[in-house]
Amino acid sequence: MKSRRWEWPDVVSGPSWRLIQAFVSRLAGLFFGLWFLCSAQAQDAPAAPAAAPPQQLPAEAFFSRPMVEGARLSPSGQWLAVSGTFGAPAAAAKARVGVVVFDLKTMKPSAVVARFADADIGDVHWVNDEWLVFSLQDNQRGGADQTFWPGLYSVRRDGKDFRQLVRTDASPVQELRLAGRELLGVNHRLLHVPRSGSTDVIVGEWLRAAGKDVAYVNAKRLDITTGRTQNLSFGAPANVRQWMFDAQGQARLVFTRDGGRGAYHWRDSDTAAWRVLAEFDTLQAPWNPAALDNTGRLYVTVSAGAEAVKQLHTFDFKTGKPEPEPLVKTPGFDLLGGLVTESPGSAALGVRVVTDAETTVWFDERLQALQRQADERLPGHINRISCRRCLQDDITALVYSWSDRDPGQYWLYTGSDKSWRKVSDERPGLNPRQMGATSFDRVRMRDGMHIPVWVTQPAGPATAARPAVVLVHGGPWVRGRSWGWSANAQFLASRGYVVIEPEFRGSRGYGERLFRAGWKQWGGSMQDDLVDALAWAVDKGWVDKNRVCIAGASYGGYATLMGLVKHPDQWKCGVAWLAVTDPRLMFKWVYGSDVSDEARAHGLPTLIGDPVADLAMLEAATPLLHAKKIKAPVLLAVGVEDRRVPLEHGQRMRVALTEAGNPPLWLAYPDEGHGFFLTANRVDFMRQVEGFLAKHLAPPIAPR
Repeated sequence: MKSRRWEWPDVVSGPSWRLIQAFVSRLAGLFFGLWFLCSAQAQDAPAAPAAAPPQQLPAEAFFSRPMVEGARLSPSGQWLAVSGTFGAPAAAAKARVGVVVFDLKTMKPSAVVARFADADIGDVHWVNDEWLVFSLQDNQRGGADQTFWPGLYSVRRDGKDFRQLVRTDASPVQELRLAGRELLGVNHRLLHVPRSGSTDVIVGEWLRAAGKDVAYVNAKRLDITTGRTQNLSFGAPANVRQWMFDAQGQARLVFTRDGGRGAYHWRDSDTAAWRVLAEFDTLQAPWNPAALDNTGRLYVTVSAGAEAVKQLHTFDFKTGKPEPEPLVKTPGFDLLGGLVTESPGSAALGVRVVTDAETTVWFDERLQALQRQADERLPGHINRISCRRCLQDDITALVYSWSDRDPGQYWLYTGSDKSWRKVSDERPGLNPRQMGATSFDRVRMRDGMHIPVWVTQPAGPATAARPAVVLVHGGPWVRGRSWGWSANAQFLASRGYVVIEPEFRGSRGYGERLFRAGWKQWGGSMQDDLVDALAWAVDKGWVDKNRVCIAGASYGGYATLMGLVKHPDQWKCGVAWLAVTDPRLMFKWVYGSDVSDEARAHGLPTLIGDPVADLAMLEAATPLLHAKKIKAPVLLAVGVEDRRVPLEHGQRMRVALTEAGNPPLWLAYPDEGHGFFLTANRVDFMRQVEGFLAKHLAPPIAPR
């Protein structure tokens, strides 16, 4: 393994130092070019760009990594940490992700906090105003080559006193050993950053049973300046899988799981004994913890109403139950999101919720007014406000703004001079005017149930019904998406396709009724929902029913193949990647699989079907066994190192289709797992999809 080239202002000189200076200059030029451009009209909304002539953007514009990965305010609000490649999207494929800190008082870059020649910065967190922690990844390798354990590093905001705290596992990135305490093992990850202003963080140690499943997560307090640790798990219940901490970093709630049973345990203080709040069977929790505010109050979600949607309640420890009246409810949607808090000891400032789109319910009128200002300046956008000194006159607020057509942009508001200034766009090369619009509807299915459906239309007026792609989300027991920019949907829309994304039964986020309606419905009503959503879009006049393909990854890949089996007349072709081709294999133990024994024994039998009692149903819903029924062209793509859906699924399906006289277009990416991580692989795959769809959804030849 090669050693890492460390590019730090305090340890390098000569050409490497000039590289860093150039990096700072490029970033500063970008930041302040945008800053001063916006400052000239700081009190006015940005002028809308002139309409550009229609042109087809390359796949790289959609699937390269964004120029700006993220931005975070320090606890005081004086400093802003920005991570990204800080180069043009075309150059970003080889550019490394670094972190730069800006001083918001002087409006100047303070330091390149971290940037490496052979690694990329992952998650970044402020510990206090002086220190940051971050993890590493390698964006120039595939997903299978990423560190499952990404390590943990600390550094001062001026780039000095760098320290590695946690080892990485097998990785092209070599560790730098610094003098000090022994590094924590690779099986440690960051769990929580307290808001106490100390130099402590909380890490978890994942412990396995007999070399297989994780049996316990051990919590430790870690001083990032010394490497010293304190075990927080003494006296905790057995089989802890998840921890919840208060603002000071004290463990308050844990979730335990063993043998198909789960439980929530609570501790009133760091010296009190743990007590059980609820015990339940898998998938039968009476409530779920949502958040702890800075005063130690516990917030939980409880299902209610005909659709059994989750509402936010406070927990009453006197009765041992959630308060009867909800604090926040979002009819038709599970309450997703979290509390907005600031300093230890302060109450919650608001709640972020996600209905069709994200919004924030502020409890303070001053923050409500600031939200209205942001929404007026950036209309048609979701404007997420993160603030410091939130209730003071000299508030500093970072606004992350995005829409269905806009991948994202960052703005700063300073209360001292009431100014709004733009920091940067996430993807400067994308013009929102060239993107399609995404709509949300609830559509009645054949049995009367309503399911949510997202539709992304190509930009520009529609003169006739268009070809379409029904894009099926993976999971399947997740929410497919919310309103915002989607690379897959926008890329397909830019090629002229209407993109239909149903939240079929079994999806989460819209109430327990919709979720439970999908239990044991692989190949059944879950499949029918896709056809019914398509029929609705055809009835709207949006879609040419004779030019539709089905596509998806993971479960979406399964639904693609099963759709070609069950409803062959609906689809001209199918694109399945990382696809489950035989649900029975999901119950099979495979070395290296990331599906746990607990899930195979207690979750999947309820969600998919019992591999013994429901064998006939599973066989009827197995595309592999019915490959001869598939007549439409198939694109089948796999990650060779996939741990979630092993390569066996794709290989068997390829053979079965070939033997049936319908050989698929086969794409195998040797360095990828359950997802295409490497930019070059994502771009190559979507180019292949583009060509495949163009071939099979071409307009019919007019009769002579």
